Amino acid sequence: MNRYAVAIDASKRVRWDIDRDVIRGREFDFSRKFLPDALALIERFGPLSAEGRRFVSQIQGRTYANMFGLVERFIGAKVLDLSREHWLGDQKALEALVRFADEEIKHQELFRRLDAMMAVQMPAGYAFLPEPNGVAQAVLGKSTWSVLGLTCLIELFVMAHYRSSIEPDTALSELWKDVFMYHWLEESQHAILDELEWRRVHAQLDAEARERAVDDLIALAGAVDGLLQMQAKADAEYFNAVAGMRPASEAERAREAFLAAYRWQYIVSGVQEPRFGTILASLTTTAQRERIGQALAPLIASVGTVDLRMAA
Repeated sequence: MNRYAVAIDASKRVRWDIDRDVIRGREFDFSRKFLPDALALIERFGPLSAEGRRFVSQIQGRTYANMFGLVERFIGAKVLDLSREHWLGDQKALEALVRFADEEIKHQELFRRLDAMMAVQMPAGYAFLPEPNGVAQAVLGKSTWSVLGLTCLIELFVMAHYRSSIEPDTALSELWKDVFMYHWLEESQHAILDELEWRRVHAQLDAEARERAVDDLIALAGAVDGLLQMQAKADAEYFNAVAGMRPASEAERAREAFLAAYRWQYIVSGVQEPRFGTILASLTTTAQRERIGQALAPLIASVGTVDLRMAA
């Protein structure tokens, strides 16, 4: 069975349009949350009113959309680059990757639209600080093996977040849930292609190149955490400004809570996804996995134990 062909069939079957299928003339319901409590790590924020908890979920939701718009910038570019290696070879692989890139470009447009829609209804002052093109250039400067590893992690945590947390939560904005249901439908076959290409690229590398690639993956994880620290600070300042005067200790707690939530959402939940662990284990040595584990240990420890399936 050609797994590239399987991905093509899935892409054709689930293909959707932003206006016709997803937005359908609707607005976000700001009387509801955007992210489930477990995904938002809402308990880390301490005692908040129902309105405060909802606002935290909406801030994180807006950042969630912007983060996906950002990562899909470099993912789309990398997939188009990889497609060149199939131009005169497996045409099913070529078609699958071209479809993949096309869908990522569509997702970027979707998330730009969502941010603009949220900006109309949310209090002024929110800012998404990472610059997509600058981030993409930095990521694409690393080895293809490491970029595919990061991409695979992202696609897999997208699926885990939706299945275990977003889909079963009846308290979320219906439009928000639909956005991530449709996103999940296309990301599901992207994860298949990530793994296929990661394994294909891995087979072309010698031992020394694989060592360097592991170093690059560790560096990318650190770079992602740097972005999260920057955005957590900005989102905490926005929350505190809108919430009014708060003691310094509560303001700092908000920053720490946003950072823990973002580390959970964008790094730890993906690292702990069993399918990612299985793939990584098959492509690395014990010593390499130990190096990765040591690099990630402080981030995992800062988040602690989280159950993604917690009811909202």
